[in-house]
Amino acid sequence: MADSFGATSTTDEVLAGVNLRGKRVLVTGVSAGLGVETARALAAHGAQVVGAARDLAKAEAATAPVRADAANGGGIELVELDLASLASVRAAADRLLDSGKPFDLVIANAGVMATPFGHTIDGFETQIGTNHIGHFVLVNRIAPLIASGGRLVNLASSGHRYADVDLDGPNFERTPYDPRVAYGRSKTANILFAVEFDRRHRERGVRATAVHPGGIQTELGRHVGEETLNAMLASINADLAKLGEPPFQWKTIPQGAATSVWAGAVARADEVGGRYCENCHVTTLITDGVITPVSEGVRPYALDPERAKALWAKTEAWVGESF
Repeated sequence: MADSFGATSTTDEVLAGVNLRGKRVLVTGVSAGLGVETARALAAHGAQVVGAARDLAKAEAATAPVRADAANGGGIELVELDLASLASVRAAADRLLDSGKPFDLVIANAGVMATPFGHTIDGFETQIGTNHIGHFVLVNRIAPLIASGGRLVNLASSGHRYADVDLDGPNFERTPYDPRVAYGRSKTANILFAVEFDRRHRERGVRATAVHPGGIQTELGRHVGEETLNAMLASINADLAKLGEPPFQWKTIPQGAATSVWAGAVARADEVGGRYCENCHVTTLITDGVITPVSEGVRPYALDPERAKALWAKTEAWVGESF
């Protein structure tokens, strides 16, 4: 049963008995980690996966397990996509639109974390530009391809608790750069984007949600040094000990990808639409109390519908395109 899934559930456990034959799914970021596992699990249950990646040669090698495990008519094809370049994003969207083939599910999985200060090709701070703005343009451009009954799943993070979005200074024009704050802003944006996309498309039967995969050791953390990581883990475990909780444990990649496939292919649409999910369930709001970096819960500002509308309007202005 769906309500029996939790933090340790894997993709294969979540999809047990689920037949995705005839379904078409777009997954961004299929050159490593969660993206590869997400694509593998979906193709193994019959889905035709379109995998998007910046480095097609790397993605071709990384997705060998997807092709090996594909069954019941499932498979994968690749499309080039650099989320840090709006020219690349628009070109990828045009290719998908030209094919005219609908999608039943879009999983915006790709992203970067805690990068040094820098900018995308279009001049946006790297993390907001890649994680939010690139996906915003891609998903909105291909929105007509998402069939009624389809879903959008945005990969967010508990890192959204680091910061709300800054609608007036997205590129750190007004504050010193902090990689964790930049990541937090981008992940809050991912959630708010799902909230507003859901509001705009639910009348035609398309729903959107945001998910936190949990703590997993993947390439996403390549910019976090070992010393910083060890200090972070020590602090987390100290907080957990005070609460009488066991030490933190990393999720495996199949456990980390489970919430994405649960929200996209297993959970009821009305259950997850416009919501934030983790550990294979819809999570709760957190406003006070003792909160560790690994506690469950979502900050109210990340689900604020007015904030979501404002971010949508600002992002349209930033990219010079209305949807």
